[in-house]
Order: sequence, then structure tokens, then C-alpha cells
Amino acid sequence: MGEPGDLLAEYSQLAGPDEMFDRDGGIRTNYAHLGARLKGWGERDYHARQAAADLDQLNGGVTFTVYQDDAGTERIFPFSLIPRVIGATEWARIEAGLVQRVAALNRFLADIYTQQRCVTDGVISADVLGGAEGFNLRAMGFVPPLGVYAHIAGIDLIRDQGGEYRVLEDNVRTPSGVSYVLENRRTMLNAVPDLFPAGAVASVDDYPDRLLDMLVSVRPDSVSAEETRAVILTPGQANSAYFEHSFLARQMGVELVEGRDLVVHDQRVYLRATTGLERVHVIYRRVDDEYLDPLVFRPDSILGVAGLVDAYRSGQVAIVNAIGNGIADDKVIYRFIPDVIRYYLNEEPILPNVDTWVGTHPEDLAHIIEHLGDLVLKPANGSGGYGIVIGPQSTRAEIEEARERVRAHPSGFIAQPLQEFSTIPTFNGTRLEPRRADLRPFVVTGATSWVLPGGLTRVAADSESYIVNSSQGGGSKDTWVLRGRGEA
Repeated sequence: MGEPGDLLAEYSQLAGPDEMFDRDGGIRTNYAHLGARLKGWGERDYHARQAAADLDQLNGGVTFTVYQDDAGTERIFPFSLIPRVIGATEWARIEAGLVQRVAALNRFLADIYTQQRCVTDGVISADVLGGAEGFNLRAMGFVPPLGVYAHIAGIDLIRDQGGEYRVLEDNVRTPSGVSYVLENRRTMLNAVPDLFPAGAVASVDDYPDRLLDMLVSVRPDSVSAEETRAVILTPGQANSAYFEHSFLARQMGVELVEGRDLVVHDQRVYLRATTGLERVHVIYRRVDDEYLDPLVFRPDSILGVAGLVDAYRSGQVAIVNAIGNGIADDKVIYRFIPDVIRYYLNEEPILPNVDTWVGTHPEDLAHIIEHLGDLVLKPANGSGGYGIVIGPQSTRAEIEEARERVRAHPSGFIAQPLQEFSTIPTFNGTRLEPRRADLRPFVVTGATSWVLPGGLTRVAADSESYIVNSSQGGGSKDTWVLRGRGEA
């Protein structure tokens, strides 16, 4: 395979499907324009373009924080110039599947915090529901404006060995990464505008406006759209996603605040402004539940606002995403989401799950214990790629140690088969080689749901890795959704 140019002269595909090339080495239809543009690029050409892109990202302050030994290290998010390209028809199915899934998750959240019909009807057992770490009793009996709990969802997808997109994980607490989607596109347009097929790639520029419109739409009933004041509540500069918090605040033209900037009087939230106290109606919080209000959750929290939960439950302020959402992205609950879709929507899931076994079920537990060497073991409440044991890449001693941890705490783990998910060409310093990649599209939901075209494509640090998280050295790519073009 020698196209395009010298960069792919020794390109060797991995076991999973390659997004750009078919098994015979031909360029897929979606990538035809990109391949033609890249033709003739050599190592020197790529280095020059990549250097321009890296400088653009550096000047834009596109960073994230990795925590090691209780210390935070701020880093530039590694960025690759070769985009992921998704055809219009393929994207239409993904979009429909995302809207369906978020609708079901919102119905599920509304049910478990009110009637719990899903338990009565045997969709999810009371033990599983009660044992989920994200279940929050403070959300019981309260329905947020428009009945929306998951206002912003980041749904992680992979493309499996058969080429089908599957949901790997739901993120509906405080999902991050959308700022990199917008910044990656800006960088590509600045550094390599000639790669874009004219007018054929869907824009991502609408996101801040769509987000702000949604925030205004879920305001308290007593407030007009014109007078609605929204803020972003951040834990502060030490947070790994602080760049995103400040970026979105600038893009929407709203204040970025910390807990100390807000105060509650008579169940109303106010911003301590230079002109005095100013009413706040909607809070886009990037602070986890347990730190939101020291009077209700952790009394030692300095990140939240005393009295905020009382103000929220009284309907005087809206919180985005809703309190208690963590149960909907619990990895054990994930196993049951296809049943949740069937139960609430009376529809078959458009986007299937990855096969999953949970330690809470005796039959599943037996399967995990017996087949751990062939499975990927994940902490039920883990994130960032931490604590994962990849059976086929582990030693016998590591597998036995993991098996003992599962036996000691079965409810703390899930397991899935190792997925040979799709790869995308990525520069390794001298040439292009395949890297496994996932996709995190973002869904914004108010009265209706809107899906950002594309999303955050994350790629593994090297060709051996199955983990794409930035905290594990992974990078990102721009994601192109084509308008009305054919697909391979």
C-alpha cells in the first residue's frame, strides 16, 4: 500500500477495520478527497503542517491536566492532522441512535426518581438500582424543568470489527471534551484548509449557541428568556477540564464562577458582582454532586454553594446537568440500557451496546471469573482508563490478582470482550500508522435534542494500545461529517 505519498508506504492495518482503507488497500469513498489532497505528502510536509497545527493549539491554550501522585501536570492535548470522516448516511443513523438513547435515559431518570416503574416491572432490580454509586436520594420526588435530566450527554462509541457503531459508555454527569471538538476544527481550518472538500463538511460552530439556547430554555418558570442569567460553575483552575470551562464561558458570553462567587438567600441564587448581588437562574455545573452543597453532601466541600440544593428543589434555579444523573452512566446500569430503551420507548436500540457482564449477577460473575483472561475488566465506577485490566495483554499473575479482586467485591466490576475496534491513520513521527479510535458525540437536550455533527475522536497513544483516554497518553482528531456524500 503506497498511497498517499511516502507517509503510507509501509502502512499495515491492525485486526479491526481501518476507517480510511479497505482490506485490499483501497481508499474508502468518504476519504477519497482527503487521500487525493494528501497524495505526495512526505515526512517533511507533514512535519511542517503539524508544527503549524501544534503552534495554533499552543497559542489557543488547548490543554488538559493529568493527575499523578496528587499533583496536576498541565499538557497540550496531542492532535493529529488526519481527520476521521463519516458519511452522511452513516451519520444519520448515529444521530438517530443518540437521540433515541438520550430520550430513554431521560425517561429512566424521571422514573427512578419518582415512581420507579422500571423496578416494579422487573427491568432493573432494586438491588442493582440501590447499589449504584450514582443514585442520589436528594433527587427523589423532584422533576427538573421540561423533565430533562441529561441536558448534555457525551456518548462514547466504537466501530466494531464488523463495522457497526456500538455504545461503549454513557456520560451524563459532567461530560467533557466538546471544547476540543471546536478547537480542533479551528486548528484544521487554520493549518490545513486545503484538505477540506469545499462546502462538504458539516460545521460545528453552532454548539455554543445551541448550548446557550438550551440553558435559557430550562430556566425557572417565573423568569423570562430575556432576563435569564446563566453561569458556568467550575471547581477552579486545578480541574483537568478547566480549559473547557473557560472556553465555553467565553464562547457563550456568560460568567465563569466558582462556588465562592455565589450565595443563596431565600432559596434564590445570587452572583457576588462588583455592583452587588445579581440573580442567577441557570447553573451549568462542572462540579460533581457530592461537592455541590456542603449543607447536603460533603460538609468539607469548598467547591459548592451552601443552600444550592434547597434552591434547586424549590424551582428557583435550574442545574445542568441535573443532580442524580450519575446513575445513568453507571457501568453496571449500562448493561440494562437496551432493555431501558425497549421499555420506555417501545423501540429496538438503533445503536447496540458492547456485550457486558456484571459482577452483581451470579451467572455473569461466574463467566467473568472463568474467562477473565479473554476479557477486559473495568471498575464499575472508574473513569479515565484507570484500573482497567486487559486480559489478553496481562500476565497470569495479573489476571489472578484481578480475579481475587472481583471475588472480594463483585459489584465493583464489569467485564467486556476485547474489541478490535476501528483504526485511523495517525502520524508516528516518521510516517502514518493505524491507531485505535473511539468517538464521543455530544447531544444537547432542552425541549428537543440536537446532536453536534461529529464529536471528539480520541486515538490511542500507540498501535498496541486499546485505551484512548487523554489521561493515558491518547490524542485527538477532527471529525468530519460529510453533507450528502457517498460512503464506503
